[in-house]
Amino acid sequence: MSHLPVIVGMGGVNPAGRTSGHQAFRRTVLDALPVEDQARTLLGLAAMMRLASGHEDGSWQTADGEALDPAAIVEQTRQQVLDHTLIRRIEDPRFNDAGLPANRRASLALEAPLTFRIRRRQLPRDLPPTWQVRELDRKLFEVTVPAGEMDVMLPEHRPAQVRAAGQLPSGFEPERLYRSVHHPRGLSMAIFAASDCLGDSGLAWDTLRDRLDPDEVAVYAGNSIGQLDDEGWGGLLKSFVSGNRATSKQMPLGYGQMPADFLNAYVLGSVGGTGAALGACASFLYNLRLGVDDIRAGRRRVVMVGTADAPVTPEIIEGFRAMGALADDDSLRALDALELLTDTDYQKACRPFARNCGFTIAEASQFVMLMDDALALEVGAEILGSVPDVFVNADGWKRSISAPGIGNYITLGKAAALVREMLGDKALRERTFLHAHGTSTPKNRVTESHVFDLVARAYGIEAWPVVAVKAYVGHSQGSAAGDQLASALGSFAHDLLPGIATLDAVADDVHAERLRLSREAMPFAADAAFINAKGFGGNNATGVVLSPVVTERLLVQRHGEAAVTAWQVRREATREAAAAYRRQADQGRFAPRYRFGEGVLEGPELEVSDTEIQIPGYARPVSLAVHNPFGRLEE
Repeated sequence: MSHLPVIVGMGGVNPAGRTSGHQAFRRTVLDALPVEDQARTLLGLAAMMRLASGHEDGSWQTADGEALDPAAIVEQTRQQVLDHTLIRRIEDPRFNDAGLPANRRASLALEAPLTFRIRRRQLPRDLPPTWQVRELDRKLFEVTVPAGEMDVMLPEHRPAQVRAAGQLPSGFEPERLYRSVHHPRGLSMAIFAASDCLGDSGLAWDTLRDRLDPDEVAVYAGNSIGQLDDEGWGGLLKSFVSGNRATSKQMPLGYGQMPADFLNAYVLGSVGGTGAALGACASFLYNLRLGVDDIRAGRRRVVMVGTADAPVTPEIIEGFRAMGALADDDSLRALDALELLTDTDYQKACRPFARNCGFTIAEASQFVMLMDDALALEVGAEILGSVPDVFVNADGWKRSISAPGIGNYITLGKAAALVREMLGDKALRERTFLHAHGTSTPKNRVTESHVFDLVARAYGIEAWPVVAVKAYVGHSQGSAAGDQLASALGSFAHDLLPGIATLDAVADDVHAERLRLSREAMPFAADAAFINAKGFGGNNATGVVLSPVVTERLLVQRHGEAAVTAWQVRREATREAAAAYRRQADQGRFAPRYRFGEGVLEGPELEVSDTEIQIPGYARPVSLAVHNPFGRLEE
């Protein structure tokens, strides 16, 4: 019997806030929540944004040090929290009215030779042969340019053509929370997200690790395009042009698998399985599939799965804009017949399944901890849901690499078939919902809704609820499906589906006959959700996520009433530990797990036999008993 992969912790951060405790989810359904939950959400976000801080004794104070009760802080900071979360005008000062730094090629006429001094690290490799170069000392050169015409690059500023993005809540800077040394933003986000996931689980990682063979743990985490800010490959690739020196950190820290490497080395100390599957917008689901396959097959018992993407940089935004993929300022003005865009207009930039003009880029990091069902019962883990399978298919023959194709019909069709097999026709038709990729491009609204329509017709679904969380948080590239999964787990916890707040009207070309597309949040008790990714290049994936209620029914069927009752007793301590973590996080007191240079091993410390390897600091050895499915040759 296959093991059931259950979700026992989730953590992360996106433009809606912190993932643990469903804070980010609550921000997307804020107006539909009871008053007490609204206040708790706003207070936690104010603390996260460093507008206020809470203390162990329950007292609160503003950023200016004024002691106020929580209700007064919520009232004082409410509008600032609302205005500086979710999609909004880009707050990076490079995108302001002064424009983005750029260079312009120009021709300069020199009437006489020009001599100047330049440092060795700024000296171009291939100067024109007519230029004279004289070394003054080991660090300084003198360059003489002859009279005549010469091409030069003149610095200038260009107006930003895209000014909307999904950004982390203003004031929240993950690199300030631990001993970060020139870490790219995406990796700092990964450190926070993984730590948030561990805290949310209520399980002590070191205690959990001591129960397991070290090889029973795995980490699958990455992103879609690496770290392309100045601390990663972005700064590396610009170094010669900008005259800056490439650092020793930029090359290694730019790799796409680096979120997994950081978790192994500095958060978990894991020596188990590792890797990163990159698949454009489907990257989170690709990594989730690796974890699900490992647990179902019994290769691993605990797997951390996640992504971290920080693409809100001028260069990445310009790349997507040049493709015609983004909602730029000109397109937004034309869409609404406006002469001037206000902050409110930027907040409405992403409009899945409505009249739209392109997607809105965003940053996010999301992690979940998967565990096999038997271990989850044994340790008293909180079970947030389960993932029986993730389906992946390519598009086949295409006109262009960015054109839509047919793979998503296959992934969603198989996912629906699995839910019908597990839960029955009635549950599939009446108690499931779709978490759409929902990018807000004109092409996506047609092609993805057609996928939904054909699958709905095939399975007799009349009114399939559709959620499109990018309307709130934007498109975080490889982390997008992680945003969707975190939102789906919030829906299970609150029996509430976020509306598509920017959906003034469903576009005429959307195949909406069998879909429920709502602008308002909608009460809905779901048995399962479909997490859909319809990604660039033909990277399609659909994940099936079962609710905690359905998962618990499966556990009773698989393990019996007595085992589940005993688990529920053990779970109380886990819930208390998780609640304590969330109280601290809601007060803005974060302490990410980052263990640089601790317990470093290089090989000579190991005890190696032909049956196991004993690692200092690990309670159990790594077993060398391997499964041989091929039989043994006779000697």
